[in-house]
Amino acid sequence: MGRTKSSGGGSNVAGSSHSPSSDTNSTSSTAAAEVRIKDLLKELYHLIHQVQDERARGEHNLTNISKTHERMQQEQKVTPYYKNKLKGLYKTAMQDAELEAELLRKALDKIAEVKSIRENRRLGKIKDSDRPKPIMRRGVLMTMLQQNAQTLPLWVSKPGEKPPPLCGAITADNNYVAKPGDKVAARVRSDDEENWILAEVVTFNSSTNKYDVDDIDADEGKERHTLSKRRIVPLPIWKANPETDPEALFTKNMLVLALYPQTTCFYRALIHEPPKKPQDDYSVLFEDTSYQDGYSPPLMVAQRYVIACKEDKKK
Repeated sequence: MGRTKSSGGGSNVAGSSHSPSSDTNSTSSTAAAEVRIKDLLKELYHLIHQVQDERARGEHNLTNISKTHERMQQEQKVTPYYKNKLKGLYKTAMQDAELEAELLRKALDKIAEVKSIRENRRLGKIKDSDRPKPIMRRGVLMTMLQQNAQTLPLWVSKPGEKPPPLCGAITADNNYVAKPGDKVAARVRSDDEENWILAEVVTFNSSTNKYDVDDIDADEGKERHTLSKRRIVPLPIWKANPETDPEALFTKNMLVLALYPQTTCFYRALIHEPPKKPQDDYSVLFEDTSYQDGYSPPLMVAQRYVIACKEDKKK
């Protein structure tokens, strides 16, 4: 099952002549990006130390709460003194937890900005005259897709906050427009068949309501498609936490489109088991007529590559 290609996708970009001033601008942009990344990493370093300090302070307070409960059990009574003390300790614990969570959110924002700068460089928005664009071999592509799924940010909700669109199974708003460089599932026609492939957004034309997307696994040279918005499904940009936001996950027996392992094609599948922990993947059963019951054995697919299927179940 899935597309197989003899030589991994990628493209050779022919060189073009340009003036010395364009080289200077390119070098300047690259240097500015490198400086910004270094600054962000320094800020991230300090934030991580602040998180560790807050956690240590919070653990000390939690120890006091535990000891207070032990004394109450020994004395077998709840006095006004213990009530007031515990009330103060729990209030402090809540404040400590909220502060630690806020620091973690800031750290995640720094990481997201670093990733964005590096992605912009990869797309050529920030020119790098000293580094030629490499051809993406298939093995490297598969590793990159796996890493992309593993490093997808985990959505951390504030108290009472609901997960946003594109968190786990939550679909994008109707007016959402994917940005250049975003990965999407694209429904394309080839050889009289329609397939859902993994693609990268190039541009969106608001007047025609159509995307230009590149097949991420095209052979020599980019395979570009112009597709209507209804043929594009944005991929999740956050992982949902099963422990805090289970409603943002597909549930058992739901019909989905999932990226078949070691391919760049999405196929219909049933959820066998949703993730139980933040780092877990979905277990899915792909539709496969070569098996007696019509489904493959369970296969693991990351949250990043499991999306809603609007089609009906097997015909």
